[in-house]
Formats: sequence, C-alpha cells, structure tokens
Amino acid sequence: MKSGLNSLKLFKILFFPICLFGFILDINLFNQEIYANKKLKPALEEDLYLYKGMGASYLCIASKAGIDFPKAIGVATATYVQVLEGKHGGLIKELGDTKLEREKLFAGAEFQIVETALKYCPESIPEDVSKKVNEILSDNQPTKKNNKKNK
Repeated sequence: MKSGLNSLKLFKILFFPICLFGFILDINLFNQEIYANKKLKPALEEDLYLYKGMGASYLCIASKAGIDFPKAIGVATATYVQVLEGKHGGLIKELGDTKLEREKLFAGAEFQIVETALKYCPESIPEDVSKKVNEILSDNQPTKKNNKKNK
C-alpha cells in the first residue's frame, strides 16, 4: 500500500509542472508569427504624427525630470527610428518605395520631435535649438504659401 501511496504523491507532484511546461511550450513554439514573411506597410501620416507626439511627450517629461536635453532627444529619436524601422521597414508612404538611410531618419525624427515639443513645452528646449528650428520653419513658410497659391 505504501508504494501505491508514494507513486500517487509523486504523480500529483509531477503532473502540474508537466502540464504547465506543455502549456508554455505550446504557446512559445506553435503560436508564434513569422515576421520575415510578412510584408511591412509603410508609415502613414497618422503613424508619423503618433510617433513624433510620443517622442515630444518623452522629451518634455524627461526634461522636467532633470534629464539633459541631448540624452532625452537621443532616446526619443532612437525610439522613433526603431519603431519606424521595425514596424514599417523604414518606409514612409509619402516617399513610395524609397527607403531612407538611417542618418536621414534620425535627422528627420529629431527635427519633428523638437518641432512638436516646442508647441507643448517650449521651456524644455534649449534656446539655440529653438532658434534653429524656428529659422528652418520660417525659411519654409514662403514655400508653403507659394504651393497653396499654385494649387
């Protein structure tokens, strides 16, 4: 009788871990999507708006938390670019099938994040950076007005 009782205890002790292992194995091995075969969709204007808003939000919060501007903008920009590359393969709908080089993605992302952050937390942006962005924006204003007249 004792041997039957011991084997029953052993069965009860091992049953739960074996079932749990089988369940975890099923989730991890059989239900994973294969991303290499997926066609990535280019980022739409709405996607870019979301990413730059998130980057600007991070920049504002990090600045208020005492993180240096170069570090904060670096993290925000790197995150923006990683999402753009990971989710969209670095493609932007407005550019068609042209994939931007990583340096251009970083430069564009940094500019968009700072431009957006200037609207929400201008005190978080250093004066020299703010001036540069405003100069670039003012230089592009006449071009936008001319394009509207031509349409």
